[in-house]
Amino acid sequence: MIIPVINKIDLKHAEPDRVAKQIEKVFDIPKDECIQISAKLGTNVDQVLEKVVEKIPPPRAKLSDPLRALVFDSTYDHYRGVIASIALFDGWVQKGDKIMSSYTKKVYEVNEVGILRPDQYPVEKLHAGQVGYLIAGMKEVKEAQIGDTFHLQKQPVEPLAGFKPAKPMVFAGMYPIDQSEYTNLRKAVEKLTLNDSSVTVHRDSSPALGAGWRLGFLGLLHMEVFNQRLEQEYNASVILTAPTVPYKAVLSSSKLIKEYGEEEITILNPCHFPDRLHVKEYLEPIVTGTILTPDDYIGKIISLCQSRRAVQKNMVYIDDHRLMMQYLFPLNEIVVDFYDSLKSLSSGYASFDYEDAGYQVADLIKMDIYLNGKCVEELATIVHREKAYSTGKAIAERLKDTIPQQLFEIAIQAAIGSKVIARETMVGT
Repeated sequence: MIIPVINKIDLKHAEPDRVAKQIEKVFDIPKDECIQISAKLGTNVDQVLEKVVEKIPPPRAKLSDPLRALVFDSTYDHYRGVIASIALFDGWVQKGDKIMSSYTKKVYEVNEVGILRPDQYPVEKLHAGQVGYLIAGMKEVKEAQIGDTFHLQKQPVEPLAGFKPAKPMVFAGMYPIDQSEYTNLRKAVEKLTLNDSSVTVHRDSSPALGAGWRLGFLGLLHMEVFNQRLEQEYNASVILTAPTVPYKAVLSSSKLIKEYGEEEITILNPCHFPDRLHVKEYLEPIVTGTILTPDDYIGKIISLCQSRRAVQKNMVYIDDHRLMMQYLFPLNEIVVDFYDSLKSLSSGYASFDYEDAGYQVADLIKMDIYLNGKCVEELATIVHREKAYSTGKAIAERLKDTIPQQLFEIAIQAAIGSKVIARETMVGT
């Protein structure tokens, strides 16, 4: 059930009637059903509350059925462990019950249950139809996955539909600027991941940058927020490598298949990119991107999308001046600077959103970066063959501007295998 609400009608330039027509066009909800409110002034807020009572059905709860509880949020408390927010669909739960997670299959003993008023208020029992919290000695938030189902240990039930574990889509290497800060940075990363189960952490090391980690994030914004929290909350200075996406390779070499234990492998680090001789095909992740923009910028945006190897799926006007465009994008093409370019081209008016659309076959190659003939593994990247030359030239030029000037000449080369495709030379002082 959707209740359409248009807020901020008190603003000078608000056009609620135009927005109501857009809602009718895009979502097929009659414009007469839209409630126009001002949360600041309190205008028509009472109508929203009445509609919630009138239209949203009460929970279909069965006390007699075995416990079935949905986890919809979780937080970490340093003294009590993970606090899971749950909605009970069937049965009841109380202190002392042995419960099990449908996803992890781990068993816990309930230490406390309660409701939110909005602060936590312990109660003896939570029953079907209620929303509350549960503490059961879970050590990490990864044990309370959003969308997971809890049930009694001795009474297994069918999990609630729609659960998908969080899947990292962007990976980057993180290293301390000074290796003496490694221990402090490790503690900071551990503390941050206690409250963010979607970040994956794998230890990594590099000859040039020392010991560090390979981190997986849900997206570029997620990565930037994580990095900013490290800097602001823990005063940590880090080196973050260029973000990459998870590619896949279907192996043809029986030796490699035996080594990895499977025919299709996922490549999170460009350093582990298998040679073409041992691979049937490479796969890259794709996303369905939706762009909303005024029609004044349509030509520039189409050119931008085409330059990112996008395939147009749909284009429709949602009112007289705004249109919605849908494209299939390779994730690697939008993960770094696409959003900034879109905002720049549209003077900030265009909006962009995307969702996972699986994998597709792609002509991928690994590009190495050499400094004075020595390969720097941390700068290696995976690119599409069509974009190899332009990407290599851009990286070489960027490195030329970034590397501090030395007393001797430095040759910066981008190479595919043994073939150099771009070169810049830093002249010594």
